[in-house]
Amino acid sequence: MQPIFAIGLPHGMEWIWIFLIFILVFGADKIPKLARGLGKSLGEFKKAKEDFEKELHNASTTPPVQPALDEKMRVANTQPATPATPTESAGSIDELTKKI
Repeated sequence: MQPIFAIGLPHGMEWIWIFLIFILVFGADKIPKLARGLGKSLGEFKKAKEDFEKELHNASTTPPVQPALDEKMRVANTQPATPATPTESAGSIDELTKKI
């Protein structure tokens, strides 16, 4: 049976060559900065994942607050909606021309 990866993972001396090429490409002074940035990114990703899981858990365990919302909608629908016309709300001719 053949492995899934035909080449396989690097081991031994291959890791040393990869590390040396990495130093040559990025420079020795930038490697700690890159590692620090990668660590911060992974930390933020982990925090966002935990927050998402917490929100998902809270949403699945707490019942929705439907009765209060239904009552607000019922009260809002029973009040007559009479929009003010521009002539009723304007105090002067200047205000009337601005609204039209």
